[in-house]
Amino acid sequence: MLTSPPVPPPTPSTVWLARGRHTGPAAPDVLRKNLRSLKDDATIQDFLEVPDEDTAEGELTFEARWLLPTDVTVRARLTLTQWSGRGQEWTLVAESERPWDLRGPSPAAMFWPWDEDTPWGHETVTGQRYLDINPLPADDKELRRTLRQALRDTWTVHVLVHEAMTPDERGRRSLVPLLPPGLHHRVVEHRAAPHQLRTVNWALRDFDVELPRGGALVLPGSPAPEAYEAGDFSVRSVFLDGTHPTELLDAVTRYAALPKPLPEGGEAALTALREQWQLLTLEEELARERRLVKMYAEALEAMTQSRDLYREAAEQAHEALAAYREAAEAGARPQPQPKPGGFPFPQLGRTLERLRESAKGLRPALPTGGGSADQNPAEQDRPGQDRPEQNKPVQNSTKQDGTELDGTGGGPGTAADR
Repeated sequence: MLTSPPVPPPTPSTVWLARGRHTGPAAPDVLRKNLRSLKDDATIQDFLEVPDEDTAEGELTFEARWLLPTDVTVRARLTLTQWSGRGQEWTLVAESERPWDLRGPSPAAMFWPWDEDTPWGHETVTGQRYLDINPLPADDKELRRTLRQALRDTWTVHVLVHEAMTPDERGRRSLVPLLPPGLHHRVVEHRAAPHQLRTVNWALRDFDVELPRGGALVLPGSPAPEAYEAGDFSVRSVFLDGTHPTELLDAVTRYAALPKPLPEGGEAALTALREQWQLLTLEEELARERRLVKMYAEALEAMTQSRDLYREAAEQAHEALAAYREAAEAGARPQPQPKPGGFPFPQLGRTLERLRESAKGLRPALPTGGGSADQNPAEQDRPGQDRPEQNKPVQNSTKQDGTELDGTGGGPGTAADR
């Protein structure tokens, strides 16, 4: 039977997620140096490099904590994977004590330094750069592949801008830095040349969206959020002459605020942040120890109750086993068999036996000469009574030869001769 894949949980409003790739060879050193500098400047409260024994093989994990201007604490955890041919991928998850305020600093800027040619600011799916314009490939096949990858990415917001005409120097600047700081490393801007509009819309037709000429479109992603409507997140005109694109910035901000499920791998990263966090203050350590003591006390109480229940069940089982053995032994002993024809009450039985013997003594003896063989035995056993045959009148019958027979048919003569 086919089963649908499990739906990931929604992204909490207090969580900030981002993923990227560092293309240089010294990513760990860059992180250590920048975190130390930010701590010295009091930009962050503290940071920690998690020991190797507490991380997966080949990974490095850094934790940092800082305080927002609104006195809200933010905890962030960055995981750096092992070096590959394209660099080292990083995953960053941050959680605030209150719903995330995009006007606050980007958590990525709390770990990485930002330079014009910084190697860490590359998005992992399409390889495009954050805070920069990314022209679509000139080759149609590569263009379609880039758009398909952008549409399937669940970590980053992809914005597609069409250049109605070749822009000047002011139009070649990225529009992402105009967004709130909390979106600087979650949005990638793609640029389509004037002659690429038809090819772009041909690649987008399967997703029921279209890029307006000279406008912009926030790609829906896959799967698209439930509240996504293409008309609400497309802009008819974007002037690339230095004008502030208010309509486009509003569309990107509204899309980023839509409820979306956690991206692939995001649930594991969030769980690690919440359950494996090690950068604790003294108050947090004390609270954790108290929670551990409470948890151990509850576990001990549960074990004690379980022991008592087990002991009671064992005693009941022993009692049942003893009763079973006694019943088995009683069934194995020979039982006295009742006498055949005996009476259930011994005294009454003996009385009836004596009466039976007395009745036998009073019974007259049967004549030897014969009597009717078919007489009733009950009538013979009754003492002191005459047989009915003696009281019957004698009926004479005559044989064929003239001989007279008595009424009983027992031979010649009368009853007195017998």
